[in-house]
Amino acid sequence: MTLTIGPAAEADERAVVYLWRACGLTVPYNDPATDFRFARGGASSEVLVARLECGRVCATAMVGHDGHRGWLYYVAVDPMLQRQGVGAEIVGAAEAWLKARGVVKAQLLVRETNTAVVAFYEKLGFEVAPRVVMAKWIDGRD
Repeated sequence: MTLTIGPAAEADERAVVYLWRACGLTVPYNDPATDFRFARGGASSEVLVARLECGRVCATAMVGHDGHRGWLYYVAVDPMLQRQGVGAEIVGAAEAWLKARGVVKAQLLVRETNTAVVAFYEKLGFEVAPRVVMAKWIDGRD
């Protein structure tokens, strides 16, 4: 299978959001379309897409950095193409994007409801980091 990986275009929004939903990556409190628009082409972020030869989006990785650490979000592969190396390719492209910007550490969060993907990331060299993640809604949500 030949893939082309590069930045998402504005016109990719519908296909990308559909893929994120099909992969179970969306939650009610985050609007995936807003996330897509915010990250795409940002000064320190991008949405990368993998396309099949026909041009169809089949995988994504939202990538960004804070100048020190890089972060991967919305890593998604069309369910029909999983376990064929596509995930490794899109994660590799996200790592290359970070490396090109001088970022030497990539991190990601896995929801406790999605732990089945932990083994996939471990195969790619990620490891569980002994950290406590803290969060606070600053828009008035409880």
